[in-house]
Amino acid sequence: MTARANDQLTDAAAGRPRAAVIFNPTKGGLDELRDAVARAERLQEFAPSLWLETTAEDPGKGMAREALAAGVDLVIAVGGDGTVRAVAAALRDTGIPLGLVPLGTGNLFARNLGIPVNDQFDAVVLAFSGLDRAVDVLVADLTRPDGSIESHVSLVMSGIGIDATMIATTNPELKRRVGWLAYVDAGLRAIPASKPFRAVHRMDGGRPRRSRVSSMLIANLGYLPGNLELIPDAELDDGHLDVVRLQPRNAWGWLLIWRKVAWENRVLAKSAIGRQLIDLTGGNRRREIVYSRGRSVDVSIEGEPQEVEIDGEEFGVVTAARFAVDPAALIVRVER
Repeated sequence: MTARANDQLTDAAAGRPRAAVIFNPTKGGLDELRDAVARAERLQEFAPSLWLETTAEDPGKGMAREALAAGVDLVIAVGGDGTVRAVAAALRDTGIPLGLVPLGTGNLFARNLGIPVNDQFDAVVLAFSGLDRAVDVLVADLTRPDGSIESHVSLVMSGIGIDATMIATTNPELKRRVGWLAYVDAGLRAIPASKPFRAVHRMDGGRPRRSRVSSMLIANLGYLPGNLELIPDAELDDGHLDVVRLQPRNAWGWLLIWRKVAWENRVLAKSAIGRQLIDLTGGNRRREIVYSRGRSVDVSIEGEPQEVEIDGEEFGVVTAARFAVDPAALIVRVER
């Protein structure tokens, strides 16, 4: 019997919990990560963790399934939103908690949960010792131009239209150097070249509504990088998804959308006087950005297929999509 097998038997006999660490090797800092995990294991009386490396072909879902098969008590995802999304797809509805050590560009899921994004050791300690919180997962069924349907999960936000084009055209070298600011560069290039498209959407199987939009966003949370508040009332555990239609008619319309998310939502809407000012200036009646909320939404594209992104990753083009919320389907470790 190997020394590792002996250790596993000893740990099982001692009843010590065990974690699995699923990490993206391209993010770097592996030595510091191993040291932080080893310290947290000692502090929380965990057995040595199972270490699983993601690949280009599998960003984490297969590794999470391997961890579940090994009977671990905690799975820690180390990487960006893509790694977290892949791991969460396997942990969904299992009851096994997910710890987060953010090492990506946006880290939107971690930021919205209050996970430390600039202190790796604090994030590791939180993963081992934090409070378990049940959050929603969005299930996206994408219809391709050939009629095939693919199912994926989303923790952050999916988009059809200009935001997906922006993701697809982001300069990877610029993204590596300046992080999420690279999306601003891509957006400035995408907006002038974008063409609105017509889509029909139905909330909760209700009446179909036709719109001419530049983008349709389906969100599980409300905050974006740069302290932008896209959806003020969005919550990760409210059992609902939020749909945002961006439908500017011209460049002025885009400026009004920017004003909405950067000033009205983040500042004015926080006070009674600010809300009165929004109303007096017509902010509640403008149609450049329109919000809807429900448990599911069906989207059908009229005309050419449109690009789609899920949690900041491009997913090709679609002719239709259905998004539905799976309430409290994922357990995440957060601050006590």
